[in-house]
Amino acid sequence: MDHIKIAIVGWGSISALGTNKQGIWENYLKSKHCFTHKDFPMGTEWVSVLEEESAELVAKISNENLKYQQLDPTAWFAIAASRIAWEQAGWQNGVEVGVNIGSSRGATVAFEKFHSQFLNSGFQNTDILSSPTTTLGNIASWVGVDLGVHGPHISHSITCSTALHAILNAVAWLKSGLSDKFLAGGSEVPLTPFTLAQMKALKVYSNSTDNYPCQSMNLNKKRNTMILGEGAAVFSLERNLDKALAYISGIGYGTEQIKHGASISDEAVCQQQAMRMAIKGHDPESIDAIVLHSPGTIKGDKSEMNAIKAVFGTYMPLLTSNKWKIGHTFGASGALSLEMALLMLQHNQFIQTPYLPYQEVGKPLRKILINAVGFGGNAVSILIESI
Repeated sequence: MDHIKIAIVGWGSISALGTNKQGIWENYLKSKHCFTHKDFPMGTEWVSVLEEESAELVAKISNENLKYQQLDPTAWFAIAASRIAWEQAGWQNGVEVGVNIGSSRGATVAFEKFHSQFLNSGFQNTDILSSPTTTLGNIASWVGVDLGVHGPHISHSITCSTALHAILNAVAWLKSGLSDKFLAGGSEVPLTPFTLAQMKALKVYSNSTDNYPCQSMNLNKKRNTMILGEGAAVFSLERNLDKALAYISGIGYGTEQIKHGASISDEAVCQQQAMRMAIKGHDPESIDAIVLHSPGTIKGDKSEMNAIKAVFGTYMPLLTSNKWKIGHTFGASGALSLEMALLMLQHNQFIQTPYLPYQEVGKPLRKILINAVGFGGNAVSILIESI
């Protein structure tokens, strides 16, 4: 069963880059980042927020009916991205389709709101729907309801590798024959005071005044430069290769023993495991590019680069990341990186990181590896190739 390729037959996303695929690509071609300043109780911070079209789409969904109004934005984001992916795939309502859409933090906005209400009530009361609207299962379940599909509805959190773990799950279901079609991806809306405070407590958040405040992949930086963003991306997957936009031809995962909840080894052992598994059976020199996780932290960026050198040796694929442009979207980040890889394949064009040395592109892009790693030492790598 390992030789079976899985087809990507559609995808949808919302982020600071937009919702329209051509518009997203055009934004990637620009050297400008998508960060703005937003006021929080602790001060003004860099963030990456939905652009206008995406925000209008989410607002429209949130007001469609009373049930949707009660949902957390993570569910709205997931519904918006899933509708786009569904339409591109050309699937019909009422069919058997699995749904696996995860989130690192889940219903962050709703949870903070309901918890504040609870504290302000004197620890007595909270909203009647505070429990169902703050569960992780709330995300995939409402996508399934919105699209009218039958099949497994799975939500999960594996920190920042969540979205690519959803792809792993979908591939396993499809290869096993338990499902013929799957929607998989991630959704994250982390721009809340408590979430920002957590990142600042870890001392990883950017306070840079540089032209590029997130220095993802810059191994010479002297301070951490991670910036949070919001977004969602969902992919329509099936075994029908005749309608593929690209193929998933390798999947890999890895874990490692950690010293504390936010640690990763200097050699990123878990990422080495994931990459080796994903490219098994492929000539390493056939991998044209890697979309790095590279969150913009000193240790995270260096450890991933060490892992790549350990796996690929003297050969170095082209290296890129989108964190410098749209920030770290936690559980959705791997899915948005996968979108970036798909667009590069479709346009046969590599996206350079503007503040790093230019990388010479010597051959057409055929195979791209996408990395994600999260707190807890959980890594995933996905290999995609053009049709």
